[in-house]
Amino acid sequence: MAKNQAFSQYLQARRGLVSPEDVGLGGFGRRRVPGLRREEVAGLAGISVDYYVRLEQGKDHHPSPQILDALARALRLDPPSTLHLHRLARPASVAVTGVEETTGVDTGLSHVLKTLAHVPAFVQDRFMNVLAANPLAVALSPRNKVGTNVLREAFLDPAERELYEDWEQVMEEATAGLRASVGERVNDPALEGLLSGLAKSSPYFLQLWARHDVRPKVAGKRLLHHPLVGDMELFHEKLAVTGTDGHLLVVHHAEPGSRSELALQRLAATLPQAD
Repeated sequence: MAKNQAFSQYLQARRGLVSPEDVGLGGFGRRRVPGLRREEVAGLAGISVDYYVRLEQGKDHHPSPQILDALARALRLDPPSTLHLHRLARPASVAVTGVEETTGVDTGLSHVLKTLAHVPAFVQDRFMNVLAANPLAVALSPRNKVGTNVLREAFLDPAERELYEDWEQVMEEATAGLRASVGERVNDPALEGLLSGLAKSSPYFLQLWARHDVRPKVAGKRLLHHPLVGDMELFHEKLAVTGTDGHLLVVHHAEPGSRSELALQRLAATLPQAD
């Protein structure tokens, strides 16, 4: 039986991020590698060292939910990361060969984007490829245009670094969000293609991806430095599109009556008027 490499890599990565002090073990002298030792994780989880080694080597394909929860506690995983651990541990009944490529959205969702013309809005798939966008979303950032991958552009386009006040935090959250959205589908060709391109061009992405952080995409607020209209503090909502393979409707908006709302209105005024 093939090894569960994704599960193995996740355990190794997360073990390396937990210090002995985090779990009340103390330093116990100099260590050759950061994080916990295998025997320490085994002891914290209440399992034998031999069994934990088999798990970390990806050789055991049927750990019980109780074992997985014990490992999650030992590794100090939060709820999304614990869920990710459970998903990776499930034996795949069907080989992942990639989902049929999606090139757009249905008519109803296209109408929604037009209705939201006064705010930037676009739809992305689980790999962060833009499937549809309204003009104001593209005016906010060219990376929001149809056919681009927002994660790739955010890491590789210098203009994106200038756009965000907290670019590094945005990249951390985006990378962890990608892990959450792909889940156990780590061998999907669409993901492998994205990772291959980023790995060649962005050491920072490689650093973040190696942490195996998992953080579902959620709403938030960002300060943007837009080259045309200046600073804007915008909220972003990320809404799941039901009946799709992990599509999200992303909407940016400003507090009503704020300077940021006025800046958005000025940005909208730069767009060509529809006939």
